[in-house]
Amino acid sequence: MKTTFFILVLSLMLVPAGAFADKAIFAGGCFWCMESDFEKLSGVTDVVSGFTGGTVENPTYNGSHEGHYEAVEIEYDPRVVSYQDLLEYYWVNIDPFDAQGQFCDKGTSYRSAIFVANDKQRTLAEISRQRVVQQFPDRKIVTPVLDATTFYPIRGEESYHQDFYKKSPIKYKFYRWNCGRDQRLKEIWGDKATVH
Repeated sequence: MKTTFFILVLSLMLVPAGAFADKAIFAGGCFWCMESDFEKLSGVTDVVSGFTGGTVENPTYNGSHEGHYEAVEIEYDPRVVSYQDLLEYYWVNIDPFDAQGQFCDKGTSYRSAIFVANDKQRTLAEISRQRVVQQFPDRKIVTPVLDATTFYPIRGEESYHQDFYKKSPIKYKFYRWNCGRDQRLKEIWGDKATVH
């Protein structure tokens, strides 16, 4: 019995760090802010800024990203935080009523969306969306649940966008404040808003 337990413990210690990782993709306007917000959530192991949802291959920030959403790919440990937890956290970090973008950022690439990779994610995402619809019966929720497509991380010369809030904290805080993100989140979600 002790030997079996020891082997089990040893085998768990030898499991690679990312072996229990799952992924989620969310769009919620500026990927700097989404990255910053989700990296503060316990159980999230990595957040990458990029583009998804469009047909242009290898989109870039300064070049063509037509049809794509600014989004984040979140790697998380489901033993610590569930996909449902991520969804609940997502909603209180976006404005679900704005069809033109998010906060001060307007345009198609700044729209909000939940990108699902499988039926389980779709079911949970649709349930969470319905809860928000019920919470705001007099408002139209415009955030869709969409099939996941290729996620293109920001790379090369544009890599400065990754972890921007860490690399340029003063510029990031200035942008976030001027954009009115936290003020609007508080207005919509009250104490549930996770303002930073």
